[in-house]
Amino acid sequence: MRRPRARLLVVTLSGALALAAPAPAGAEDTEPAVVVNGTFSSPRVPGDKTWLDAVDGWTGGGVGSATRAAHRDGLQAAHLSRPDSTTPLSTRLRGVRAGATVTLSWDDSPDSCVKQGVARRAYAVTVAGSANPTGNFATNDPIGKANWFYGRIYSFTAAEDAPQITFTFSPTPDSPGCQPLLGNVAAKQTAPPPQQNDPCAGGSAASPQCKDTAADKEKIEKCPPTSKECLASVAGDGKAEKDGIAKETQAVEDFGKVPREQDPNTAAAALCALPNALTADVKPGEAPIQPSDWWFC
Repeated sequence: MRRPRARLLVVTLSGALALAAPAPAGAEDTEPAVVVNGTFSSPRVPGDKTWLDAVDGWTGGGVGSATRAAHRDGLQAAHLSRPDSTTPLSTRLRGVRAGATVTLSWDDSPDSCVKQGVARRAYAVTVAGSANPTGNFATNDPIGKANWFYGRIYSFTAAEDAPQITFTFSPTPDSPGCQPLLGNVAAKQTAPPPQQNDPCAGGSAASPQCKDTAADKEKIEKCPPTSKECLASVAGDGKAEKDGIAKETQAVEDFGKVPREQDPNTAAAALCALPNALTADVKPGEAPIQPSDWWFC
């Protein structure tokens, strides 16, 4: 009896693994990544409705009420787009940069409209990047009510900033209009290393300036730390820098010597010439208030 049981276990596990996507490096991702409306709580489905054909923060698909979803955490669920739709259920992972490794997780269930004995609801997960294979999944067996699988996983390396993830329904001849449900979509990431802003990186290393810099660096590295003469022979004595500092210091001193006091009347006399010329011909009665009453001059 042991051999048949073991063989049955292998077949069962093989069948389950065939539905899972390969998980590249990234399964150890721990930093959170933002999935907008990942619990599909918005929009809230009114009590007198079962579905709404919209998902805030996503394109395609729709939202099923918490009652229809029957998720263990009382969450609403998204249903994938209809087979004839040209807009699959998708969203972008904000805050994820190209080069990051990402682990996406979610729950799925056949909708209650799928009767027991009908084929599982198959669907695919795709993301940009030739190194990211399509993830092919299928729900648990339909039983005429919710039958959730908790903790699906798909890992990938982001080929772009804010990578777009897409869930596409693969209908079967049996109940093709009953799309699978998704719930509690979340993501974690390992960010790529910070970009290096080395002006001599890559092809720029061959430029004359970068070659001179590299040669000077090599010479300085060969100088004993205590030898000022050796360092000066490569880096120079700093004469140009010292002269520049001296000029700036002198400019500040000269600025401080400029007199800041002047007789107000002397300044006003220089300013009054133009306005006096403009108001000189204003006769009494031509202005409600004579210029001499409101103008300093």
